Amino acid sequence: MGAGTVAVCGADGFLQRLSGPAEQRLLELLSYGLVVLGAASALLLCFIPMPYGRYSSRRFGCLLPARPAWLLQELPALLIPLGLAACSGAARVAERPNGVLLGLFVVHYAHRALVFPLLIREGKPTPLFTFVLALLFCVYNGYLQGRSLSNYAKYPSTWLKEPFFIAGFLGWLIGMAINIHSDHILRNLRKPGETGYAIPRGGMFEYVSGANFFGEILEWFGFAIACCTIQSLAFALCTLFILGSRAKQHHQ
Repeated sequence: MGAGTVAVCGADGFLQRLSGPAEQRLLELLSYGLVVLGAASALLLCFIPMPYGRYSSRRFGCLLPARPAWLLQELPALLIPLGLAACSGAARVAERPNGVLLGLFVVHYAHRALVFPLLIREGKPTPLFTFVLALLFCVYNGYLQGRSLSNYAKYPSTWLKEPFFIAGFLGWLIGMAINIHSDHILRNLRKPGETGYAIPRGGMFEYVSGANFFGEILEWFGFAIACCTIQSLAFALCTLFILGSRAKQHHQ
């Protein structure tokens, strides 16, 4: 038996031992913690601008190339849920509602980790501090959403036809489309070689200055409505706190 197989089997056995009321309580506490984290971050961002993109600064550590930084920091939110779904402790992942809902989360992060970095043109470098925070968040939330949907969330067999799922799915789909389209507009603000600030036009930018942020907030609230779990609601609220603060900073 190879070392990789031993590691997978060991992790699988650990999850089986962890599974139960104690882990369910842990997931609830982590959900509350995620909301507190989001609120604290929003408060902090009132005084210290988030060092990313055009706000990047060496004050927050060495600067990392944008493409590999994006890929590596977002990857745990893709790989961890997939790993949790593949283990034998994933008691509910075979149930269709759970598989579809987990798929919505995975689709977003497959785009964020594998597609979005390739589309970056000459992205601003990412400070090490920002990279580490994003990486830790994706590990935290990847476990929270992945474990909840693969092992604990219970749905009736008709859930995919219920109004909550349909409304939530439409919110998720529209939000993701707005987010992707807004990112496309931002990438094409300037022609190759041009520098300087430009105001984005078109799409949802005609209505809100932070259309990309708005799209992602809508996406995760749609996801929360479709899932109806405390874990997904905590993620949506955390997204609102953090991206709402970043949108306000950018608007100003």
